[in-house]
Amino acid sequence: MAFDSTNFPLVWVTFEKGPDHDHDKDFQAFEANLSRGEPFVLLTDSTPDEEHEHSQEENKRNALWMKKHKAELRSLVLAMIVIEPSAAKRLAFKAFGVAFAKFWGYPLRIASSREEALEIAGPLLSERTGSAVA
Repeated sequence: MAFDSTNFPLVWVTFEKGPDHDHDKDFQAFEANLSRGEPFVLLTDSTPDEEHEHSQEENKRNALWMKKHKAELRSLVLAMIVIEPSAAKRLAFKAFGVAFAKFWGYPLRIASSREEALEIAGPLLSERTGSAVA
């Protein structure tokens, strides 16, 4: 995952593919956003490759990182909003949402467009920060 925090508290995520991808860099970027101590929303219009599977070592590292940052994830990440134009794929994501929220500690929201994603993000952020986000 690559994080673009230019428009924080809107953090855009791109799921990177490839064997040479640096997962440590991903964790550092995620931690940098958490270290701000301010609520934020993750947004993405890319999804992980369905065929990609993590190695046992990667799964262990992910679980340890999640355990270490559990409280921050639950309190600071308001949602992951996935932009998916396909109605069939949006339906599949909704079914996946419960497991996602249980694992990551924050909800998965689905939008059909970038505009809808921003409409979802705005109220989430204004509820927590007292200000609207454009």
